[in-house]
Amino acid sequence: MSDRLVDSQAIRDVVALYCRGVDRLDFELVRRAYHPDGIDHHTGFDGTVDEFVAWLRRKLEFIAGTMHFIGNHHVDFVSDDVAVSETYLMATHWGRPDQDQRTNFTSGARYVDHMERRDGRWAIAERWAVREWTRPDVFVAAERPGPRGTRDADDPLSVLLKRFDL
Repeated sequence: MSDRLVDSQAIRDVVALYCRGVDRLDFELVRRAYHPDGIDHHTGFDGTVDEFVAWLRRKLEFIAGTMHFIGNHHVDFVSDDVAVSETYLMATHWGRPDQDQRTNFTSGARYVDHMERRDGRWAIAERWAVREWTRPDVFVAAERPGPRGTRDADDPLSVLLKRFDL
């Protein structure tokens, strides 16, 4: 029997990897969260991981940013290599000032994931992104100078990772 705590953390890391990939527009990270034959069900989308990444790329190019916050996380193990994961989250989306203000919203959702370990690696076999609620947001300009996130190689995380060759 495998170590359930280690497996649970590995599964949570898959969810965090996905969120980082979406927020930083790193579509290879998003793809890595899924097995190659993975399936995704999102609001407005159902299909393979390759189709999902292409759809996500088109959707996200029109907004200025996203930020995903992971909350409650629970894993039910079906077997040593199969699990059902439920992750609560809030995802905030914002547009540019010249855009329709409806691009500014926060959603409460759950990722309901069929996870599988294949060749020693946990990843999503099938995901249901279950939207529970959505509320409009109003965004204002930054109040003071300081570090700002970007969705490219100039983001502070990318700069720091490169410093250590990670």
